[in-house]
Amino acid sequence: MLKLIELNEFDTIYHEHFSYFSLLSTINIMRAHGLKIFDVEELPTHGGSLRVYASRAEDTAHPQLPSVEALLELEKKSRLDTIAAYENFARQVKETKLALLDFLLSAAKEGKAVAGYGAPGKSATLLHYCGIGKDLIQFTVDRSPHKQGRVLPGTHIPIFHPDRIREAKPDYVVILPWNLKDEIMQQLQFIREWGGRFVVPIPKVFIS
Repeated sequence: MLKLIELNEFDTIYHEHFSYFSLLSTINIMRAHGLKIFDVEELPTHGGSLRVYASRAEDTAHPQLPSVEALLELEKKSRLDTIAAYENFARQVKETKLALLDFLLSAAKEGKAVAGYGAPGKSATLLHYCGIGKDLIQFTVDRSPHKQGRVLPGTHIPIFHPDRIREAKPDYVVILPWNLKDEIMQQLQFIREWGGRFVVPIPKVFIS
């Protein structure tokens, strides 16, 4: 939960990743079932994950390690034990939506062509929440042959082979799998040839 809020990763919330936990909440869940957490690791998986180690509450062979208290302090410092932290997160998400819509609407008014890159599951959350359809992002591309020739769910934005980027020469490319932005921007450096630019929507709308 801490990294989800810090990095504004609201688009990762969908059917595969429906529940998110802080260490604070995990400790409460474990306690309710007669368990205690004695160690925790922070992992980079999916933008930030926790690996917890637990034992029976009465077990004395596994004393609590400093990692647990250290992360608890970070979570409390970020006020994850108060409703205010989640209200702030809601405002942060809304600001991202408005910023992305503002950019796309401005681009449309200027007659600029906008394409997407990638068709990840997280794109459905982002596009639906922001109300973005093929009137604002004309198409997207994906390297997976299983996605090419199909459309993004709900928005019906068509998915093509990556070669479509070079053919269409869009003014902007919105990177939907933003967690891979560095790799994708390196692969698509050729869009600079016609003055194309990249748009990264998360954690904040960034145009490069």
